[in-house]
Amino acid sequence: MTSGSHVASAQPAKASSAAWTSSRPPLLRFLDRCHADFVAETGGDVARYIPELSKADPSHFGISLATLDGHVYEVGDTKVPFTIQSMSKPFVFALALDTLGAERVESVIGVEPSGDPFNSIRLNAENHPFNPMVNAGAIACSGLVHEAKGAGAFEHIRRELSRFAGRDLGVDEAVYRSESLTGDRNRAIGYLLRTNAVIKDNVAEVLDVYFRQCAILVTARDIAIMAATLANRGINPVTGEQVTTPYAIARTLSVMTSSGMYDYAGEWIYRIGIPAKSGVGGGILSALPARLGLGSYSPRLDRHGNSVRGIRVCAALSRHYDLHMLNRSDDA
Repeated sequence: MTSGSHVASAQPAKASSAAWTSSRPPLLRFLDRCHADFVAETGGDVARYIPELSKADPSHFGISLATLDGHVYEVGDTKVPFTIQSMSKPFVFALALDTLGAERVESVIGVEPSGDPFNSIRLNAENHPFNPMVNAGAIACSGLVHEAKGAGAFEHIRRELSRFAGRDLGVDEAVYRSESLTGDRNRAIGYLLRTNAVIKDNVAEVLDVYFRQCAILVTARDIAIMAATLANRGINPVTGEQVTTPYAIARTLSVMTSSGMYDYAGEWIYRIGIPAKSGVGGGILSALPARLGLGSYSPRLDRHGNSVRGIRVCAALSRHYDLHMLNRSDDA
């Protein structure tokens, strides 16, 4: 499968600006405009509850879009590495579904929106996590993978996320240590899950897997390709590899639609209408089934923990190209 990469950072030395701009694909010109329009946005702040994340450069801003024919369009700081954080959640949920089966996963993790912040220490009426996109559900997913893979659980997760990205992904050890040292709220969630038999293994070992998976390093380009793999029924459009099953993809996109953007999820799907997941590292991935994957990186967050510039990019893309998934006019 062919792939193309269009990067908006290097203008040919001898070409006039107007000629260079007009020669660029329309989609890339649109992303250029988005970057130029929103780079001046200085609202929000970097995450500070994990000390290492507070060191992020708030000026960084990258946008990448991957189409299902394997083309990747890039503008701005798309090669800057940052930690995946909560954007790991949909991929580990899909992995848990394929590894342990839907019946086992659904027996301990719900699929309803919680309406609470992502790190709420609250379970549903059955004493299970509300869904896999909040911390309690994500820790439960890591526990399920640990249940299946034991000491090799994290390496299994890292390897599978690398297949989604189409390249080998590393870990930011400094962020991992910072999360581990300050992760008492997640420890409280972990022991609550253990008390209710959602986690059956050693809580400290499960949390170590969770902290490490959140510290996996990605770029805006990576998450665009990962999102496009979700949009492409589990086939990486750049490598051509079937990464996960269509069944797991459909269920993952379902909970992303209802719960992927924390307690902003209802507003997000109402206004933007694309399944998405954000992370407090500054990333947002959006996956429009059978269309495209978008990845953005800008570490300034709003009060919900979502990237301020990232939300504006996704809203502009949805509006300009009429991408709201419930406003389709395609002939079935």
